[in-house]
Amino acid sequence: MISIITGDIINSRKVANQDNWIKPLKTVLSKYGRAPKNWEIFRGDSFQLEISKPEESFWVATYIKAHIRSTKDLDVRMAIGIGQKTFTAPKITESNGPAFINSGEQFELLKKIRKNLAIKSPWPNLDSELNLMINLASIAMDKWSPSSAELVVLSMGNDNLSQKELGEKIGRRQSSISERQSRAHYGEIAELEIFFRKKILHQLEIQ
Repeated sequence: MISIITGDIINSRKVANQDNWIKPLKTVLSKYGRAPKNWEIFRGDSFQLEISKPEESFWVATYIKAHIRSTKDLDVRMAIGIGQKTFTAPKITESNGPAFINSGEQFELLKKIRKNLAIKSPWPNLDSELNLMINLASIAMDKWSPSSAELVVLSMGNDNLSQKELGEKIGRRQSSISERQSRAHYGEIAELEIFFRKKILHQLEIQ
């Protein structure tokens, strides 16, 4: 089992300097493999990424979203597909299998229902449960300001640091970090990540 994240950048054409989002996106995608075998940006503002550990896919998607929303007026639409990979090609966009099909089908559905993040796996009941929670989390995530998104990026990239240590890193007081994390609902999103991870791992164990 693997996970495939299919996504595109919302309002990409409204940004004069495309490097504002392409460079951060490439930085994140590069953490999980090499282009074009493990990830690829195509059609200008679309991308696909393979995650070898499906249980990590929600956290990766959140990390991508935080990077993109750090640029004013931008957002990202992503579908997480979980399943088998039955064909490996030199380019991820030419590989195939249920994980790719699930991701692609869910991505097309997202555009119709105007949602920005959802999952499709071999387990429909689990999808219903997780997508409900993702929808609730998205109420906060879709409203991140650039400054809130930047703090989420910092927090996720330094999850071993306390609020005080994060504050020292960027020259802010601990109370400021606490307030900004609370405004971004970072704690609740981190709790959802733990829940998501446990649920996926459980399904993989009994598969």
